Amino acid sequence: MWKQPPRADRSEAAAKRVRPSLEPALRAKGLRWGAPVFIRIFKEEKELELWVDDGKVFKHFKTWPICKYSGKLGPKLKEGDQQAPEGFYFVPRSRMNPRSRFHLSFNLGYPNTYDRAHKRTGSALMVHGNCVSIGCYAMTNARIEEIYSLCDAAQINGQRFFRVHCFPFRMTEANMKRHAQSKWIEEWYNLKQGYDWFEKSKRPPNVTVSTRRYLFGKTQ
Repeated sequence: MWKQPPRADRSEAAAKRVRPSLEPALRAKGLRWGAPVFIRIFKEEKELELWVDDGKVFKHFKTWPICKYSGKLGPKLKEGDQQAPEGFYFVPRSRMNPRSRFHLSFNLGYPNTYDRAHKRTGSALMVHGNCVSIGCYAMTNARIEEIYSLCDAAQINGQRFFRVHCFPFRMTEANMKRHAQSKWIEEWYNLKQGYDWFEKSKRPPNVTVSTRRYLFGKTQ
C-alpha cells in the first residue's frame, strides 16, 4: 500500500503541538499569536528570552534555558574557533530552516557588518534544537519548537525579520564591574549601549555600524 512520505518541513507539525498552550499564555499577558517578536540571548546565564510587541512596546513573554553553547565569554573571531557569537543580528524568512538536521533552526546571519569590519569569519551560526553545539546556541527540541513557532508565526503575519541580540551576560553595572578586567570590556561597553536602549524604551534599536562600532537609533 502506498504511504504518503513524511513531511520534510516540521514547522507546521511543531506549531500544531505548541500553539494550544502558547496562545492562552500570550493572551494572559495581553499579547497575541503572530505579533512581532524580539529575542535576547545571554551566554553566562544560559538563557534565551522572547519578547512580543503589544503595539506600543515589547513585553517579555518567556525565557528558556539554553541547553548548550560552545566556547566562552567573548565574540566569535574565526571559522572553527567553536565560539558562539555576540552582537546584534536579524533573521529574515530566508534564514529560517524547518528542515534542519538539528530539528528546527534559524541562522543568525554571522558575520554581520560589524564582524566583517573586524575581519571575523564563520558561517552557519544558528539557534537550533538537538542540544549539540559547535558555535551555535542549542536548545532542546521541545524548546526550539516553541521559539521557532512564535518566530514563524510573526513572519507569516508580516514581520519581515526579527532581531536577535546576543550578549555575554546581562549587562548590568554590577556585571560590567565584575568583568572589568576582560580584554573584551571595551567591546562589551559598546554592546551595553544597545542593551540599555532596549531596557529603557522596551523597543529594540535600529543598529548600524560606523568606524568599527555599533551605533543605535530609533526604528522606523
